[in-house]
Amino acid sequence: MKRLYLLRHAKTEQANKDTPADASRMLTETGRRDAPKIGRAMRAKGYLPDLILCSPSTRTRQTLDLANTELRSAAPVEFVNAIYAASAARLLTLFQDLPEVRAPLIVGHNPGFEDSAKLLISSKTAPGEERAGEKFPTSALLVLDFAINAWKELVPRTGAVADFIRPKDLSD
Repeated sequence: MKRLYLLRHAKTEQANKDTPADASRMLTETGRRDAPKIGRAMRAKGYLPDLILCSPSTRTRQTLDLANTELRSAAPVEFVNAIYAASAARLLTLFQDLPEVRAPLIVGHNPGFEDSAKLLISSKTAPGEERAGEKFPTSALLVLDFAINAWKELVPRTGAVADFIRPKDLSD
């Protein structure tokens, strides 16, 4: 059994002609408030990754720092350029190439994460879990379980939704 944690970065400043390059956008006050909530929820539920892969963008790094302050994970962290602006197909390849860890946390972006959720979630999703494959808001965490022994065995439509946490579902 393998478990995959997908954490979308927290809310960021809007991109416009006066803001820095997309990869340099920073978290908003809302984002700085939501990311630790997700980390606390992960810790409370015992969601401890054994490897963390994070997009190198400023907003994903900030999200990881704030969430992990509450989660307190000692898992090794790697910043992976391929996560930034990755499509669902690219992310699937990245997941299939994961080392033999049990439960990695990937910190990244939309539309890749939302499209990956749609690609990975089994059509046998239980009632109430379908929202995980519809919209992937900022600071949301999707927890998927796969009945596989190695990541190279990962194929589309085989993920069971174990949890889907959005900041708006959590108390302060």
